[in-house]
Amino acid sequence: MDLGLNGQVAVVTGASRGIGLAVVRALVAEGVTVHAGARNSSPGLEELAATGNVRVVPVDLGEASGPARLIEAAGDRIDILVNNVGSAPARTGGFLTVTDEEWLATLNLNLMAAVRTTRSALPVMLARGRGSIVSICSVNAALPDPAVIDYSASKAALAGFSKALSKEVGPKGIRVNTVSPGPVETDLWLGEGGVAATVSEATGLKPQDVIDNAARTTVTGRFSRPAEIADVVLLLSADRTANVTGADITVDGGFIPTW
Repeated sequence: MDLGLNGQVAVVTGASRGIGLAVVRALVAEGVTVHAGARNSSPGLEELAATGNVRVVPVDLGEASGPARLIEAAGDRIDILVNNVGSAPARTGGFLTVTDEEWLATLNLNLMAAVRTTRSALPVMLARGRGSIVSICSVNAALPDPAVIDYSASKAALAGFSKALSKEVGPKGIRVNTVSPGPVETDLWLGEGGVAATVSEATGLKPQDVIDNAARTTVTGRFSRPAEIADVVLLLSADRTANVTGADITVDGGFIPTW
C-alpha cells in the first residue's frame, strides 16, 4: 500500500533506539525526511543518517528548552510529529519509595517533553493547515500498574492531553492520535537496567523468567516488535487515515482483555 508520505518531513523524539529508531527507519523507507532528536545517537541512527534522509539533532528532551531546539532545527515545514521519548522505571519498592524527584522526572520526560515538542511544532503545522501528531502512549494509561506507578500516571496524562488537543486543532487540519503498546522488544524492557533486570534483582527471578511471564500475559504469547509499532505510527501519519483523530490504537498482542 502506498501511504503517500513521499517527500514529507517528520520530527521524531527519542529516535536513537527502540520504537523511535524503528519509526525513523520506516519513515525513511517511505521517502520521508526525518529530523531525529535524541540525547545521544546510535549506530542504527547513524546508518540511517548516512542515506541523507535523516538529520540527527543531539538534544536532551528532558530539558525545558530541548524540544524547542529540535523543532527549530527542523525548519519551516513539519508534516509529522512523533512524540516517542520516555522512560518506564520499575518501582519494585512500592509507592512509598517513589520520591518527588522521581515522580517529576518521569512526568517531565513522558508528558512534558511531548507537550513542549507539540507546542513548538504546532505553529508550523497550523501555518500550512495540515499535520499529524502521533504520541507513543502505553496500555498502562488504561491499565495502571503499581510496579510502574509514575509511568502509568504519566501515560494517562499523555492520553488525556492528546485527546483534548485533537478537539482543538482537528478543525484546523491537524490530527492528533496515540499508539499504546503493551510489552515491546526494546531496551526499556530487555536492556541493562530495564524492567526485566530491575524486577529480577528485586524478586530473585531470572531476567528471562520475568520476560517469559510477561509474554504469557498476551494472547499471542510474545512481545510486540518495534517495527510493528512503527507500522501503526506510519498509518496514522498518512492521509489514508485522514478522518482518524483523537484515537488511541492499542498494539499489545491481546494483553488487555476488555473492550
